[in-house]
Amino acid sequence: MRVLLSIKPEFAFKIFDGSKRYEYRRTIFKRAEITTVVVYASHPIKSVIGEFDIGEIIHSEPRELWMKTGDQSGITEDNFLKYFENKEKGYAIKVKKARRYDAPIALRNLMVQWPPQSFTYLQPVW
Repeated sequence: MRVLLSIKPEFAFKIFDGSKRYEYRRTIFKRAEITTVVVYASHPIKSVIGEFDIGEIIHSEPRELWMKTGDQSGITEDNFLKYFENKEKGYAIKVKKARRYDAPIALRNLMVQWPPQSFTYLQPVW
């Protein structure tokens, strides 16, 4: 099953150029059968630009997450710490195999009306 994640374009593109090997989240999907993340690049792109298979998901305190994944984060430590400010724990999703689409896909083509605030489950219709 797939989940659609909304990601800022600067970070989304880093996933597909290989410089960002972990996607960080303060909250995460609960369904164990999720194997693929579909990437929605938020404003100003506002399109689905690719997907990646999920490797491990690490759930830990932010400092420990950074120690384990920071060298493959694609972001600065300051940005990382600001993102997790006032959070006791967070998640790091390992990017296992990224595939950028040849052309961006509009949300309406995925039968999704609004971009997700964090994530949304996708029905296997495509």
